Amino acid sequence: MSEDQLAWMAEREREIFGAAAWSLKLIQEDYRYGGKRYRVVEIDGEPVAYAVYGYDGDAFHLMNIAVDSNARGAGHGKVLMEDFLTEARAERARDAWLEVAVTNTPALALYRSYGFEDVRVRPRYYQPEDVDAIVMRAKVPPAHAG
Repeated sequence: MSEDQLAWMAEREREIFGAAAWSLKLIQEDYRYGGKRYRVVEIDGEPVAYAVYGYDGDAFHLMNIAVDSNARGAGHGKVLMEDFLTEARAERARDAWLEVAVTNTPALALYRSYGFEDVRVRPRYYQPEDVDAIVMRAKVPPAHAG
């Protein structure tokens, strides 16, 4: 992953998480040493979407899928979800976990279409907006049919 892609991700993180977003320096360090997997989707050499996820030896954890506002609705989230689940299957993970803002209707629909179910709500998880997050879990499914 290039430094430009990491910088682009840091900008998207600030847009999504505001003051609670990781800095570029933290993202760079995590990418180099943190053991998480970073994926970027580019169109004509420009990044339009990214995912960050990790594996703890038993379950895959999706930290974030983000799509640039000018590229939404083009299927980039599905591409990244397929990548996430392909990696989970390759690692023989039993479960996949994620957290999503209760207000993010498109993401909730995407995750539910892949078999994720609501587990619980994390009150005021997204700061400083005080938006709740839904914790979701799925058994690592076979290849997605639709």
